[in-house]
Amino acid sequence: MLKKDFLFFFSLFLLFLPFFIFPKVYHFYIEFNGEHGLIMAFVKFAILATLGEIIGLRIRKGVYNEKGFGILPRAIVWGFLGLTIKLAFVIFAVGTPAFLAYMGLKDAPQIMLSDLSWAKVGVAFSISLAMNLIYAPVMMTMHKITDMHIIKNNGTIRGFFQPIELRQTFSNLNWDLMWNFVFKKTIPFFWIPAHTITFLLAPDFQVLFAAILGIALGAILAVAELFNDKNK
Repeated sequence: MLKKDFLFFFSLFLLFLPFFIFPKVYHFYIEFNGEHGLIMAFVKFAILATLGEIIGLRIRKGVYNEKGFGILPRAIVWGFLGLTIKLAFVIFAVGTPAFLAYMGLKDAPQIMLSDLSWAKVGVAFSISLAMNLIYAPVMMTMHKITDMHIIKNNGTIRGFFQPIELRQTFSNLNWDLMWNFVFKKTIPFFWIPAHTITFLLAPDFQVLFAAILGIALGAILAVAELFNDKNK
């Protein structure tokens, strides 16, 4: 491991260490997260999902930052995407069991409140399936559009707040990578199983786990772009 890698991961270790060794810090997080879920959704995704992109850059180019990458604009985007993800979690966690009850599985809402069972896994899978088929492609496309906008404006805060040329950016998306990998591979083989686990967790930890998954996704997308560049 290179010195810069050691320093990067050691810094992450120090960042999260207080939650494990100081009970007051952990309990403050639980209490604040319960009372201010949207604020914490913003903070968790701004930090953790952006870390995923930084790690992805390290995999692709061997550095943790570069001119034009725009760490702060990316964190802002992920923060606001975190708000929509929290919204989606609430909507689909309530709406999907209600739909299953409408379709005949009357106990679906109560099953999600019970102890772990195969029935609960099945309902959690249904929630994940619905969310990832309906919401995830829109969120992923919007994230890619903002990503391209940040790069186009050299990663600056001033450039970030310039209007997005939506039609041009949308047409310039790498739809081959988006469809054949992001949609067809990561959604069924990564996000649906991962979010099935997410919805089996206590509500206070669902958004945190989803944000941590963003770190893994950053690495996955980095590898995908490497293969895409080699095949050009």
